[in-house]
Amino acid sequence: MMPNSLSTAIDLSQKRILLTGGSGFLGKHVLQQLQVLGVKPEQVRIPRSRTHDLRCWEVCQEVVQGQDVVIHLAAHVGGIGLNQAKPAELFYDNLIMGSQLIHAAYLAGVEKFVCVGTICAYPKFTPVPFKEEDLWNGYPEETNAPYGIAKKALLVQLQAYRQQYGFNGIYLLLVNLYGPMDNFDLKTSHVIPALIRKVHEAQQRGQNYVEVWGDGSPTREFFYAEDAARGILLATQLYNSSEPLNLGTGEEISIRDLIALICELMEFRGEIRWQTDKPNGQPRRCLDVSKARERIGFVAKVGLREGLQRTIDWYRRHASNGAN
Repeated sequence: MMPNSLSTAIDLSQKRILLTGGSGFLGKHVLQQLQVLGVKPEQVRIPRSRTHDLRCWEVCQEVVQGQDVVIHLAAHVGGIGLNQAKPAELFYDNLIMGSQLIHAAYLAGVEKFVCVGTICAYPKFTPVPFKEEDLWNGYPEETNAPYGIAKKALLVQLQAYRQQYGFNGIYLLLVNLYGPMDNFDLKTSHVIPALIRKVHEAQQRGQNYVEVWGDGSPTREFFYAEDAARGILLATQLYNSSEPLNLGTGEEISIRDLIALICELMEFRGEIRWQTDKPNGQPRRCLDVSKARERIGFVAKVGLREGLQRTIDWYRRHASNGAN
């Protein structure tokens, strides 16, 4: 039985919500799911980075005023390439945005703060599937440690603010997201959109091979963005614990099998050339999602094959319009 009964659930249709990162990939899906729950557009404030830089304290103070709930999705994030190129920016930007926003929300009397973390916060060598209690049992994988540690520091802050101030902040750990509206820019994208774009462009050029970073051995868990948005909002409504909560599918696949599946779905029969001089990243990633199922009744609905096909179809429709 879920300890948080529906009678104590937050009715988001009656709340004013600050959704940082609301114009981004995950944010667009969260916004759609908020509308499903009866939240009207005028109830949701979405600060845009070009006009509201959350690295500025005064901006954080301004955007939280009058809000009941803050859902913090905004992040400076990307794949292994970006993590290698800009570790200092990723550390500073994510730490300062989140930390200031939490403090501003507390001072403004916000009812609930929902912070979306990252699987990159887990130690490099974590028993699979990753359990929430293993979060502190080692150092993150080196290529994305600055990003992961910056995001994990926000969990510590929320726990401290709950302990000292009674501030209701929760921390959610999400795996690799994918789906329609993803970022397909090869310089900053994650693995699934990058592979889809590489295969598509190889087909467009009549090229009989694609190059893929690493050796294909690492495993990953992939979470369809629409499912992720549902999980975030279920936790917003029902979860009120200081302990972090994993959200995902609980299923892993190797990068080797992933590219094979993408090639099958896209009907690409060329060669896969592994760039073994490029980093693999963390050896394995897969979450234990039993706590989310038990505490808030969350189960992912969209399987990887179906989700990939939807994502491929979306990209092909938009590629001719310059989708990145």
